[in-house]
Amino acid sequence: MGFDSSLTNRFRDSLSCDNKPDFKELDLNSPVSPLMAARPSVNCNGATTTSSSSSSSSGSVSGKPSSKKHHHSGELSASSETSPSRSAPAVRNIKPGHRRSVSAGPPLIYAGGSFSNGGGGGGRSGGASSGNSATSSSSSSLSSSASSSAANLFPSGNICPSGKILKAGMGSRAASKTDVLGSGTGNYGHGNIMRGGGVREGNSGGKSASSDPEEVKKAGNECYRRGNFAEALAMYDRAISLSPENAAYRSNRAAALTALGRLGEAVRECEEAVRLEPSYGRAHQRLASLYLRFGQVENARCHLCFPGQQPDQSEVQKLKSLEKHLKQCADARKLGDWKGVLRESDVALATGAESSPQLFACKAEALLKLHQLEDAELCLSNIHKLEDYPSSCLQTKFLGMVVEAYVLFVRAQVDMALGRFENAVAAAEKAGLIDYSNLEVARTLNNVKMVARARSRGNDLFSSGRFAEACSAYGEGLEHDSSNSVLYCNRAVCWSKLGVWEKSVEDCNRALKIQPNYIKALLLRAVSNARLDRWAEAVRDYEVLRRERPGDSEVAESLHRAQVALKKSCGEGVHNKKFDGEVEEVSSLDKFKAAILSPCVSVVHFKAASNELCEEISPFINMLCVRYPSVKFFKVDVEESVAVAKAESIRTVPTFKIYKNGDKLKEMIRPNHQFLEESVRNCTL
Repeated sequence: MGFDSSLTNRFRDSLSCDNKPDFKELDLNSPVSPLMAARPSVNCNGATTTSSSSSSSSGSVSGKPSSKKHHHSGELSASSETSPSRSAPAVRNIKPGHRRSVSAGPPLIYAGGSFSNGGGGGGRSGGASSGNSATSSSSSSLSSSASSSAANLFPSGNICPSGKILKAGMGSRAASKTDVLGSGTGNYGHGNIMRGGGVREGNSGGKSASSDPEEVKKAGNECYRRGNFAEALAMYDRAISLSPENAAYRSNRAAALTALGRLGEAVRECEEAVRLEPSYGRAHQRLASLYLRFGQVENARCHLCFPGQQPDQSEVQKLKSLEKHLKQCADARKLGDWKGVLRESDVALATGAESSPQLFACKAEALLKLHQLEDAELCLSNIHKLEDYPSSCLQTKFLGMVVEAYVLFVRAQVDMALGRFENAVAAAEKAGLIDYSNLEVARTLNNVKMVARARSRGNDLFSSGRFAEACSAYGEGLEHDSSNSVLYCNRAVCWSKLGVWEKSVEDCNRALKIQPNYIKALLLRAVSNARLDRWAEAVRDYEVLRRERPGDSEVAESLHRAQVALKKSCGEGVHNKKFDGEVEEVSSLDKFKAAILSPCVSVVHFKAASNELCEEISPFINMLCVRYPSVKFFKVDVEESVAVAKAESIRTVPTFKIYKNGDKLKEMIRPNHQFLEESVRNCTL
């Protein structure tokens, strides 16, 4: 083949890349990019091998797999998962040589050194030793005829100007391999051989077109060390697609999934790795760590103390601590010590089992028994969909129940307590199907069904106006679940319809003891107490409701009426305090003295219509009047009520004074909003 301009162009194209050296700087006295000297290393099985920076972990430039069956070179180690690090690069031994200008034409032959494989160095054909000058080889080829064959021009092992590698016996035929010069990107230096024509895009996670699974895995490992876990996962997926039976690829994929928080999938990958290679220690270690996070003591022990491997002592200590707290948790539950259950489940979660569905369910059950319903529901929200957990975690036993059934068992009770009867029945039925032989599950399923049936019957009777019968129906439900605040509140409504206000208050009290912030029960109790002329109790409940629902005009009006009735019942004079949230204005000294003598907390705002600060703070005082309904707010215009201003020695506005029973508790001059509200709140405590 003649060396015309098209060959020159092809050669230049083969070297084009963003970070290539200038052509004038090419060193023709050494290989284009000499391979590093092979250095010994120890694989995970303890065998000593040699490796090169450009050769793959399988060890062969030509792409042949290593003869060792279980050589997991490139497998992510425990240290690489937590604190990625790099090894120091080997020192290159590059001899200086002559340089030539690109104007002289492309070099015809690059005489390379021997290309080392993973198991040691080997000489190239043609007699040139590694690192020797290519000058003689180049000049002999230059004198050859343009029509000579490639075999005569390029000895076996040399790199042709086209970028391909001529191998023995290939002179008279086209090369069957597509090995090319590296472009200097990825894990390959400029000029190094890349098997299969694979192209690397950068060395921070670029996608690989290589068909060699070991090379793809190495690219994934580099992504992992850089923290690009999603890209690493994609690389491991490709490696697995190329070699599905490789346990190391499965284990590495599990590491990436763990870093991404997909623990259930990580467990399944480790289990597959162990199935493929039962003695694979690294997969057993990963599996033990994952099982600990799921709170699976026995499963974790099985893999942590696998025969033939030394267990991690920190993991062993974590396992022992978790086992101890789980036992104490179970003992406290048997005794009905729900505070103890809550304490031990919290400690177990903090020990390292932070992804354990059964421990979150156990904590939720304790919170439910302690009448902290909202906290119990929030705790259950930490449990992912059960489908996301591996079956090996869901099918073990916890507190005598299958884990999956126990989670549903607790969820059914929380749903029932919060009035979600249909959801409760569905969860209990599913738990019964999973763990049909467990007596606790069977008893809860029966109770849930009976309570749901009684509630449905009571609602139907109430809707038809048969309130006495509805009371009986709700009572039947309470026989099966004596801690159901919804049934107590429903029965209280029936008592109020029948005019039995005392029983209505009693049932509201029971409901609020179970669920303290139950708004419906609180409102009904306030109404019932008002009907019984218990104005102090009614005002107290309405004040709580006013804080919970500041925009509810009905609650505000009911509170106002209850306050007026309370004052009348105590023989106090009723001031014309407007209901719409406006502060009452005091213009005379007599009215001022009467206002501050009240047993309630009174806040007086001394102001002047012409003062901008007073006008600016007035809307905030109106808001405080709504926010703190038990506090009386007054305003005094010092320009119109000179006698009051003189009696109180007011020299600066705005000034605020807080009184109770005629005693001054606090005085503030030009306070900011936050300080003023804190002062009002502190005086009411």
